[in-house]
Amino acid sequence: MTPIISNDAVVLGILVTMLALIFHTSASVHPFWKKFYTYVPALLLCYFLPSVLNMSGLVDPDQSKLYFVASRYLLPTSIVLLTLSIDMKKVMHLGPKALIMFLTASAGIIIGGPIAILVISIFSPETVGGTGPDAVWRGMTTIAGSWIGGGANQTAMKEIFHVGDTIFSALLPIDVFVSTFWMAFLLYGAGMAPKIDKWLKSDTSSIDEIREKVEAYRMKIAKIPNLSDLTSVLAAGFGVTAIAHFGADLIAPWIQSHAPYLKAYSLTSNFFWLIVIATTGGLLLSFTKLRDLEGVGASRIGSFFLYVLVATIGLKMNILALVETPGIIFIAVIWMLVHVSLLILVAKLIRAPFFFLAVGSQANIGGAASAPIVASAFHPALAPVGVLLAVLGYALGTYGAWLCGIIMSMVAP
Repeated sequence: MTPIISNDAVVLGILVTMLALIFHTSASVHPFWKKFYTYVPALLLCYFLPSVLNMSGLVDPDQSKLYFVASRYLLPTSIVLLTLSIDMKKVMHLGPKALIMFLTASAGIIIGGPIAILVISIFSPETVGGTGPDAVWRGMTTIAGSWIGGGANQTAMKEIFHVGDTIFSALLPIDVFVSTFWMAFLLYGAGMAPKIDKWLKSDTSSIDEIREKVEAYRMKIAKIPNLSDLTSVLAAGFGVTAIAHFGADLIAPWIQSHAPYLKAYSLTSNFFWLIVIATTGGLLLSFTKLRDLEGVGASRIGSFFLYVLVATIGLKMNILALVETPGIIFIAVIWMLVHVSLLILVAKLIRAPFFFLAVGSQANIGGAASAPIVASAFHPALAPVGVLLAVLGYALGTYGAWLCGIIMSMVAP
């Protein structure tokens, strides 16, 4: 069937307008919108509203080139801008418990996926089966990317492991709903932090010190950006993206010719190297003066590119696929239970404050879009801690999700 709208310029305009309306209303103080977004997360709408264009027949996502442009150009640029602000010294100053809880959260996701597949395969092997692009384990790699890093890493896994649109559409709503439910639980827990910290027997004195440090850092780098600043941000992002494309075009074909057996590990994928080089480039920039570009909005620009990508993914999403694969919901629940159980165990052992547990988890599960929300629930000045750890999640997401994907491919029936 011929879509009503076939011009990508028109589609892009509609998607960006949708994003503007979502974020404008989500920031509104009007009682209706405040209550509405209490129950409906803005991120959820960024996926679902574009899907209406697909389901109504207005747009054919298979004909549109927007996803290709967003995933090849905006995605790596977004990763660069979200990682160049990492201050490794400041991350270390957060204290070992903050990093331990963050890495524990990542580890829980990496091992949780394979464990979920093994458990479900005992009772219902067909639920975790499938072949080719729509194999369940392939689709689960996108959840791993989302839950360790964020939307950028999720899309990276979709391309690296050649995930089919059918299984991706089935898993995407599950990913969003499970992660949103967990965030709601963390926000509720923030109000009970003293009681939870007492149960964990944690020392919370370091939280005050962290708050003072992040406030000082924020004051130091914040400034009103001018044209030169914005140009520098875009030059850094797209410049590293250019290098990443150039490197990927050389490395992937060389490996394909000289070591084709490495295809099993995605090392012959052009897109894999594009994302790895972009991530590495962003990390390298974080050790230079360009890290200060965060003060003029580098991560905000990167986030905008990311949300454009999210909207193009939404174009390809079929909401009805959620009810067609109810068994997969249990996979996600088991996966999350492994993640949460490991976090509680380690927090209890090292007596980590609940703040570190909550933000470390959300920095993985929700990324830069929601980790600051959870952090600010403890104290507004702590929101940058969520950003800092979430950005670290973006940096590790590609590597951790890739490792998780490889393990899942080994245990899948």
